[in-house]
Amino acid sequence: MSLTRAQKLEQLQNGHSEFDIVVIGGGITGAGVAREAAGSGLRTLLVEQNDFSWGTSSRSSKMVHGGLRYLGSGQFNLTKDAVRERDRLMAEAPGLIDPLRFVMPHYRKQFPGPRLFQILLRVYDKIARTPSRQRLSPAETLQWVPGLATDNLLAASGFTDAVTDDSRLVQRVIEEAEADGALCLNYLQAESVLRDGDSAAVTGLELRDKGTEGQTFTVSTPLIINATGAWARQLQQADDSKARIRPLRGSHLVLPFNRLPVSCSVSLFHPQDRRPVFAFPWQGTTVLGTTDLDHEHSLSEEPAITREELEYLLQISDTLFPASAIIERDVIATWAGVRPVVSEQNTDGKRVKPSKENREHVVWSDNGLISIAGGKLTTFRLIAREVLERAQNQMPGFSIRDNGARVFSPPTDLERPQGISHRNWERLKGFYGPALGEILNAGSHDTIAPSDTLWAELTWAAANTGVVHLDDLLLRRTRLGLILPSGGEELLPQIRKVCQPILGWDDNLWVREQERYLGIWRASYSVPETGREAT
Repeated sequence: MSLTRAQKLEQLQNGHSEFDIVVIGGGITGAGVAREAAGSGLRTLLVEQNDFSWGTSSRSSKMVHGGLRYLGSGQFNLTKDAVRERDRLMAEAPGLIDPLRFVMPHYRKQFPGPRLFQILLRVYDKIARTPSRQRLSPAETLQWVPGLATDNLLAASGFTDAVTDDSRLVQRVIEEAEADGALCLNYLQAESVLRDGDSAAVTGLELRDKGTEGQTFTVSTPLIINATGAWARQLQQADDSKARIRPLRGSHLVLPFNRLPVSCSVSLFHPQDRRPVFAFPWQGTTVLGTTDLDHEHSLSEEPAITREELEYLLQISDTLFPASAIIERDVIATWAGVRPVVSEQNTDGKRVKPSKENREHVVWSDNGLISIAGGKLTTFRLIAREVLERAQNQMPGFSIRDNGARVFSPPTDLERPQGISHRNWERLKGFYGPALGEILNAGSHDTIAPSDTLWAELTWAAANTGVVHLDDLLLRRTRLGLILPSGGEELLPQIRKVCQPILGWDDNLWVREQERYLGIWRASYSVPETGREAT
């Protein structure tokens, strides 16, 4: 049984406040740094101002991919790193990171044609050292993708990448860090970096607890890793780099699988702007994504899809699957995430189009404060190791753990209980690893229809994962808010009966949390109120 959030706070307040390293940011990058740091023997603290994975890392496109798109733009090293890490993650945590077949249809007079794309895939396979490239005839394409538009269809290209639950991936990495001694707290905001008056070297960090009464306290550390994504520049003492963080929003639609059944990810270039977009199966639904736009709103607010993005994404289904006649009332939920892309202006002062921005990460050092921005979900381990290698100069005698060390501990060897399907059992092993036995003992093995989520997962998460708000439980610890109609509103009485005693909330607090959750869902995860209607 892991420590509760209150117990972790008590440790910090009662003298356990000296650390070798403090990581700010509870997304995949910060979680990865904490995992590698704790695994290397460092006294590690991770703090997140909102919930774990609240930002980009619960709102991504869910792809653990090798970066075929980046290979096409000449970013060979990024592709190589991503492909190798993708394969490593699939081998270490099957069920959490799973292979997904991609099919790219080729239509007459559209770029790229099948010959050019097959050349690109041949290079991709060579980098991966695992052949997955396939050329499909129109008839074979329709076997993979029934209902696909066939007018002017020449052929299709098939290849394999991977898919995950990004929020569960972050939580699992945090759990591995905690197993190696890290202390990880959500809703704990970094207020200011403390520095020595003479040398300006980092000496500590002032923190404020957002989860309870807002009290502040300090911790001591010579090294802070600023992994706050789009917020990365805010704690930096100096800013003499030409690179700037450019927040880009990517939005998605969630549809019932029976309205748009796809067994693979179907990709194409959007007819409006030639951006790569896709439809793919995820947690019993079908997802359409993604947009790529400058995000002009406050980063402290939940991002939300716009009417224009909704229309843009519905056009994917119109183009790929015209017979399905998807309309906005079919949409179960939406999500929008903000990517912290590192941008450099052109010599004429103009910015490139969002989809043309480089996705490489950048690291800045500031006298004991190391900041990271950019990067990909797939390469979080490599980014973490790069940051710790940069930090070695400030920690004499420290050496990072072996590059071959596992990110994920293998699951406990348990027999599959009756009533849990083989497929769902594989998912559970990947999602929870060594904690799987605790899950099975936490509650009912019945699923919360129509999802594969067990009631036991919900009750275990409520007790063991630092849940502060109901949206933590329903949008990130589980994804019920994304895959159930109306965010699971009809199910809330049952969820209350099971989880309220575990969370220790009185009736008034439960009502407030339910209102908060439904308000967030309606504002940021539903369909915008006006616009395209059924015809």
